[in-house]
Amino acid sequence: MPSLVLLLAGIAAITSLMARHYPHPAFGWANTVTLVRLGLAVSLVTPLLAGMPAGWAVALLGGVALALDGVDGWLARRHGRTSAFGARFDMEVDSLLSVVLAVHAMLGGPAGPVLLVLGLTRYVFVAATWALPWLAAPLPESLRRKAVCVLQLATLILLQLPGWPPALALAASAALLWSFAVDILWLAGRRA
Repeated sequence: MPSLVLLLAGIAAITSLMARHYPHPAFGWANTVTLVRLGLAVSLVTPLLAGMPAGWAVALLGGVALALDGVDGWLARRHGRTSAFGARFDMEVDSLLSVVLAVHAMLGGPAGPVLLVLGLTRYVFVAATWALPWLAAPLPESLRRKAVCVLQLATLILLQLPGWPPALALAASAALLWSFAVDILWLAGRRA
């Protein structure tokens, strides 16, 4: 039930934001795939609340969500429906998925609190934009940023399964922090 409530709240927010920010006349296949990814991410909240963190089912759902991450952008480009809204929607779903997977892995495995870096770094960055508005300036497209996001999510998915060393979380966290540092330095060099 909590997952359904979260999904309905997400759909309400998306509908409201689309009315103001989406430039295309129809929702489209790309956004539909991203919405499915949102559904997969919020479905992982229920096992957390039931005291069943991590495991094969969580890894499988996370893996499907990660695999679909490449599909939505491809569909948007193929159908001429790319937009800042769609990119943001995709990024927010990635961020939510990373938080949920991080909590699962932290509660169900040996890696511990270092996983919060993988789950919360983007939210800390967003919070920092309130105090330092220059951090909110647009960033150019970045293959590095996309690759680190895939590494982050893939690591969180692998850490749902037994046998993966906690050092994997440290390596992915270091890559994520480095990527954010690169962006922060770029933004700092261009602030007005």
